[in-house]
Amino acid sequence: MNPIKLTNLEIKENGPLTIICGPCVIESKEHTLTCAKYLKELVSTIDDLELIFKASFDKANRSSITSFRGPGITEGLDILNEVKETYNLPVTSDIHRPEQAEKAKEVLDILQIPAFLCRQTDLIVTAAKTNKPVNIKKGQFLAPWDMKNVVDKIKQSGNDQIILTDRGTTFGYNNLVSDFRSIPIMKDLGHFVCYDASHSVQLPGGQCDTSGGQREFIPTLAKSAIAAGANMIFLEAHPDPKNAKSDASSVFPFDHLKKLLKQLATLHKTVQSL
Repeated sequence: MNPIKLTNLEIKENGPLTIICGPCVIESKEHTLTCAKYLKELVSTIDDLELIFKASFDKANRSSITSFRGPGITEGLDILNEVKETYNLPVTSDIHRPEQAEKAKEVLDILQIPAFLCRQTDLIVTAAKTNKPVNIKKGQFLAPWDMKNVVDKIKQSGNDQIILTDRGTTFGYNNLVSDFRSIPIMKDLGHFVCYDASHSVQLPGGQCDTSGGQREFIPTLAKSAIAAGANMIFLEAHPDPKNAKSDASSVFPFDHLKKLLKQLATLHKTVQSL
């Protein structure tokens, strides 16, 4: 796998564990900057760990029309750019429409494609043609080997900076299951594989107008993914989960984050030595 070079960070096969972490959605400028500062300082105290800051400027696939979506692309990118400049962190966020790619590439270090949109050819091709790294989440409805077609769309658009993220697979109504065979299967496609420990514990639509979640299983699943060979971990976190404006049931609390991140970094280094 070829390294992916970002702001002050290089993702490489035998390098430190890279986490993509931040609140699910941009709740406000002040909240986002406070979260970024906390995460930057926390990660700096843990060996063999690198941080990419993530917050969505628009949650376009919320369960209910009344759900909070975020500030939108213009204000959201301005806030993420301030995070980037203030804390010297690489940043990422979702894009949902092809026309968002050109604007987003001016700020984002990685363009993220949501799982529900992983088969949208125009979106994927446009993102790929920005020549920015593309992190594409495996749809809950796809087998891991189906991601080869997604990879081919990106590579045939002239981009080989690819991250594939597993976030669980649909398992009956309002539930997901994580099949850790997905990680080596997708790694065999020749690109970095990330595991989304937050969305994998979701219960989609499980609270009627919002998704439920079981955040208590995040540590178990994240450690299992590292043991299975994941290169990266995606982990949404929040200082006050019960009052989070998006995914309140599945964001991880800041006050439990240090212990988990230290465990993940240690485990990742151990797996690399085997």
